[in-house]
Amino acid sequence: MPGGDMNYIKQEQKSFIHIITINRPEALNALSIDVLSELEEAVDSVKIDETRCVIITGMGEKAFVAGADIALMYPLSKTQAKEWSLNGNRIFRKIETLPVPVIAAVNGYALGGGCELAMACDIRLASETAIFAQPEVGLGVIAGFGGTQRLSRLVGVGKAKELLFTATRIKASEALAIGLVNAVYPAEALTGEAFKLAEKIAANAPIAVRATKKAVNEGLHSDIGSGIEIEAEQFGLCFETKDQKNAMAAFLEKRKPEPFVNA
Repeated sequence: MPGGDMNYIKQEQKSFIHIITINRPEALNALSIDVLSELEEAVDSVKIDETRCVIITGMGEKAFVAGADIALMYPLSKTQAKEWSLNGNRIFRKIETLPVPVIAAVNGYALGGGCELAMACDIRLASETAIFAQPEVGLGVIAGFGGTQRLSRLVGVGKAKELLFTATRIKASEALAIGLVNAVYPAEALTGEAFKLAEKIAANAPIAVRATKKAVNEGLHSDIGSGIEIEAEQFGLCFETKDQKNAMAAFLEKRKPEPFVNA
């Protein structure tokens, strides 16, 4: 598989599902320059024609990603800090705009950059032991990898400001209650549940799933009129595909469709 295992990233392809694991457990999977670089390489290596869903998780039982590397950030100048933020945001946008759905399997601490990484994914599943926070104001800075932008879109402006202003840590149960995560599972069940959800996504027509993601993502940043135009465009692109003809013919003939072929 292109990319393969790296120093801080493990990759595995299981059928149509690509699994990316951040492998720096001795540092609670904190985001260093090298980790971010390898994460970008892993995302770039995903073969869209052979992949229908991606899962991102962390190695070990304690942390998904416990944040960015503070020792690395401490001496940065204003200019260097801005470049650090822009680079992290560029990589996270690659995840957010990856054509196929991305599931974050949050297996522990998701603090700072870890919470931001999870929010860049399409769906977030958490273990019961997961802890979420944007603690940056307690360190004299602000969230720099998209936290000020994505958190309010996910949980509402008032709750997002509360979490961002107070640096409060919340448990998985509260993250579920406010809509930050989609579901919470016992720690030992998280990986299996993430894979089951990925399989459920992968069982549907890949072109239609990718078109749905594109319509939702682009529509979120548009007015309703423009969003409807985006939806109509993506709706039209699904037609005359082999998968559309296969599935609709099967429906009309009251039978199961043949497996989707991504064409």
